[in-house]
Amino acid sequence: MGLSQSTKFFSFLILTFLYFSSASAQTLEQQVDEYLKAEYPSDGPGVSFLIAKDGNPIYQKGFGMANLELNVPMTPKNVIEIGSITKQFTAIAILMLEEQGKLKVEDDITKFIPDYPTHGKKITIHQLLNHTSGIKSYTDMANFLTMARTDMTPKELIDVFKDEPMDFEPGEKFLYNNSGYILLGYIIEVASGQTYADFIEKNIFEKLGMTSSSYGSMKNIVPNRASGYSETANGYSNADYLSLTLPYAAGSIMSTTSDLLKWQNALNNNTLIKKTSYEKAIHGSTLNDDTHIPYGYGLGEDNINGSPSIQHGGGIFGYTTMGIYLPEEKVFVSGLTNCDCKNITSVTTRIAAMAIGKPFPDKKDAIKLSDSELQKWIGAYQFDNNVVRYVTFENGQLYSQREGSTKMEIYPLTKVNFIFDGGTTAYLFSEKDGKKQAEFSNNGNSSVGVEIDKNPPVEKKSLALTSEILSQYIGKYELAPGAVIEISVKDNQIFAQLTGQPQFEIFAEKEDTFFLKVVEAQLVFDKDEKGKVTGVTLHQGGRNMPAKKIE
Repeated sequence: MGLSQSTKFFSFLILTFLYFSSASAQTLEQQVDEYLKAEYPSDGPGVSFLIAKDGNPIYQKGFGMANLELNVPMTPKNVIEIGSITKQFTAIAILMLEEQGKLKVEDDITKFIPDYPTHGKKITIHQLLNHTSGIKSYTDMANFLTMARTDMTPKELIDVFKDEPMDFEPGEKFLYNNSGYILLGYIIEVASGQTYADFIEKNIFEKLGMTSSSYGSMKNIVPNRASGYSETANGYSNADYLSLTLPYAAGSIMSTTSDLLKWQNALNNNTLIKKTSYEKAIHGSTLNDDTHIPYGYGLGEDNINGSPSIQHGGGIFGYTTMGIYLPEEKVFVSGLTNCDCKNITSVTTRIAAMAIGKPFPDKKDAIKLSDSELQKWIGAYQFDNNVVRYVTFENGQLYSQREGSTKMEIYPLTKVNFIFDGGTTAYLFSEKDGKKQAEFSNNGNSSVGVEIDKNPPVEKKSLALTSEILSQYIGKYELAPGAVIEISVKDNQIFAQLTGQPQFEIFAEKEDTFFLKVVEAQLVFDKDEKGKVTGVTLHQGGRNMPAKKIE
């Protein structure tokens, strides 16, 4: 049972007032400048950012670097891989073809891909669009990273996952799925008689004047392309190579904030498809049992502090992106970055909230509470879908930890309101019928957890090892061709990074055995009879994956 709407609204007012009182003296431009300069300093990878009102830009700037090696600053003209924002282009292309009578979203996918093994199930285009098909996502398969450098045709890519077992019955669940959008790209090709790239170019980019947008390529010369980066223990590195034939219709488009505004304006003005078609894309959808899910066709419905939003983000080797449209305020916000680090979703959400006059609070606005006032909310809270969050106290600081995840600080704005760093996620604590309750909100969406009798997970103890011991593990370990675990050491800390993934610190439980805190995983190093390190075994999800040291 949720808290009353008046209580929710009152808590929102408290959070907003505390932040707005410190920010109201600044203009929107000053607020955004200050925030983005801190998040994207001039000596690191950058961000291209745009805010538009009523279809026109009111803020458009770049911060940080488009190319670290050449010392080129980021500007709004820089072209960035938008990753999964591509999916909305694919979805709208499907709806364009539906309006042309060349397909229906209710069609079985075998109408266009007759040899696709559906295991006796009916899988529709609709279920590909809203991630309810049950088809295995190829990016979740263990061999995905081994293919990262390999150019593939759409049919070759489909062959990678088509014989995998289904994750669930079609329409029974929602599970974000890149394979579905690969199939949609191929269906566009069959129904239109054009390649996916040509269809998007001719029917969308050219029609809308999106002159800086294209189907991505690692070979073609792309004017103003921003280089992609990853973060490591020793600073930044060039992102790992990814053939853009692999993300295909799920994530291969490159664009700019200006072009994405043209795109958003076209959606709002029904330039490409009718309003009735667009409504199907933006208002979520339902499962077989009529349960509503917030994902429609290439776009998700959400809200920011009570204001409905339509949004989608993207992440790909070297780049992270986010786009948010708030229809009531007619505000569009787009953030494109050239690093697969940090959290552009949180950054864009915070700036969108500023733009509509509903800013999130900041931890600098936190108040001082006594230990007893903080300890009042210690406990385990059960939420929907068996999610358990633990609130714990340590050295004068309150923490929150979702079961199976990492512990994070929370900061009091009042005796009952606590925020996470960034301010877009918060708790509102209360008591009802003798039990504590915690309303957990994220970007304005909330759910209520009730106190249960469950002890928090015991944190593993880590050993302090000398730099001499740690340094013997430095090197690269090959899990499979193209999939390498790189071990590095800095300031007596040791880090692991899998190809195409962020870098994470690992912690010693024995001299040769390390664990991760961000996921349930363990690395055990192998040595020969002379004590030389020869490999490492990754233990994760019940699997044991050996990797030979290659350098």
